[in-house]
Amino acid sequence: MKSYTFDTLLLETDDKGIAVLTINRPDKLNALNNTVLDELEQAVKNIEKDDEIRAVIVTGAGEKAFVAGADIKELNTLNKKQGEKQSVRGQKVFFAIENCSKPMIAVVNGYALGGGSELAMACHIRIAEENAVFGLPEVGLGLIPGYGGTQRLPQLVGKSRAMEMILTGGQMKAEEAKSTGLAGYVEPQGKGVEKAKEIASKMLKNGPVALSRAIEAVNSGFRVKGFSDEAELFGDLCETEDFKEGTSAFLEKRKPNFQGR
Repeated sequence: MKSYTFDTLLLETDDKGIAVLTINRPDKLNALNNTVLDELEQAVKNIEKDDEIRAVIVTGAGEKAFVAGADIKELNTLNKKQGEKQSVRGQKVFFAIENCSKPMIAVVNGYALGGGSELAMACHIRIAEENAVFGLPEVGLGLIPGYGGTQRLPQLVGKSRAMEMILTGGQMKAEEAKSTGLAGYVEPQGKGVEKAKEIASKMLKNGPVALSRAIEAVNSGFRVKGFSDEAELFGDLCETEDFKEGTSAFLEKRKPNFQGR
């Protein structure tokens, strides 16, 4: 098997061709910063080119978080143009995951908030460990989900439930995620990767070209305009007073005082 070296990721493949891609920033609850996004993009390119990798499991290092969100320090200073560019950047990386020709299975082993939920939703299948917590809390920062969350969540749980989750910034634990369709399975803590390998092994008994075309066919119904609208609105919000207040309050560990401007 080939070896790949990253600063914020681990990529390991077993003798069956099942790779485990781990977001490896446990001291930061595996938060997505620009380095992680860059390396995720490169990892997917490597996976696509590596014939020995036939399926991929995506998870987070440590016991607390899958990915606890974006790095707020990097978002705090964005203006409209920069914000829209950042949204498009994250969308591009998650599109690469969603459209990967090899099955991508997310094992959500803890908090999957903001960009973490969006990463999980970009994968083809989601397995929640019992301590999993999904959420899109961006409105509490004066923002909206910007990496595809406004588009993918309604497809998975329905428009009404997605609206409630996005507009309240509320969270969804493992069992509820399963009941709404956000997750396909709930497994004991530490057992998610084992379940993912079981599912991947069943997939790999089938023709690899057929798997690739099936992924392509299922994804063909996406509305690209919805994602571009999301990026534009994300950028608009980066120049509001509420965004500046929301992100500052988060970094200062206080409640925001939104003024609607």
